[in-house]
Amino acid sequence: MEERKEIFSWVKAILIAVLLAFAIRTFIFAPIIVDGESMMPTLHNHERVVLNKMGTDIEDIHRFDVVVFHATEKKDYIKRVIGLPGDRIKYENDVLYVNDKPVEEPYLNEYKQMTDGVLTWDFTLDETVPEGQLFVMGDNRQNSLDSREIGTISIDQVVGKASFVYWPVKEIKLIK
Repeated sequence: MEERKEIFSWVKAILIAVLLAFAIRTFIFAPIIVDGESMMPTLHNHERVVLNKMGTDIEDIHRFDVVVFHATEKKDYIKRVIGLPGDRIKYENDVLYVNDKPVEEPYLNEYKQMTDGVLTWDFTLDETVPEGQLFVMGDNRQNSLDSREIGTISIDQVVGKASFVYWPVKEIKLIK
């Protein structure tokens, strides 16, 4: 009888742990693997990142957050939020202008030093970013399929925000 109680206790503990792990992964955090070089030097191909699934409403997403979104039914992209609803976006002479004001992009400083010439080619979004939409770009501006080609993305496509790199160990860092 005592043995049965102990087995039941173990089974109950394992079930609770599995359900808790499922709930956390489904609704709060999830691991993802970076696929490609569009976010270099911030994120590198095959790095493993923790994705925060909470706070994906439009009021919780800020300019320069790194987000993962459903690009197609089978493919997710990871990009940086550049434009929020109502913003006018323009790049001129490698400078970002939001609503006609220059905005610094400190996360690109390292990459700009590594490249010869212009990192972001001149570009003007023809209209403002629509309500409920985001304008996103990869940090590797010369090698990124982003809102310049695919258009703005709906906030409903956003899966979560990339929080930190956890693998490889020597690259552990918060994502800025």
